[in-house]
Amino acid sequence: MKDRQNFPGGAKWEDLVGYSRMVKSGNMIWVSGTVAEDDNGEVIGLNDAYTQTKFIIQKIEKFLSMAGASLENVVRTRLFVTDISRWEEIGKAHGEFFANIKPATTMVEVKALIGPDYLVEIEMDAVI
Repeated sequence: MKDRQNFPGGAKWEDLVGYSRMVKSGNMIWVSGTVAEDDNGEVIGLNDAYTQTKFIIQKIEKFLSMAGASLENVVRTRLFVTDISRWEEIGKAHGEFFANIKPATTMVEVKALIGPDYLVEIEMDAVI
């Protein structure tokens, strides 16, 4: 794909595993699973799934803007959560951004994420 653009996010795992935070090709954008980690490698929202979800969506929003997109362009979100019983607080945060956009969405409980303090990981797909 000659129009492919990779957008690195700076996560320590990207080079080790071989992936980009976001890939754009043509009018399509794919955002890799993103957790609530700031630029200093600190977890945001310890034990707070609502805060982690909000932080992740805001983090992804910044990457989308680098590709000329916004949350309005998101057509799919996937939320991986370590405790599905917390779905309401996670869903509340998601809804604050997507109540009017209404992308296709999946929320799935997983055994664990890459670090023990991460409660939520989110992927997004967008179309410009």
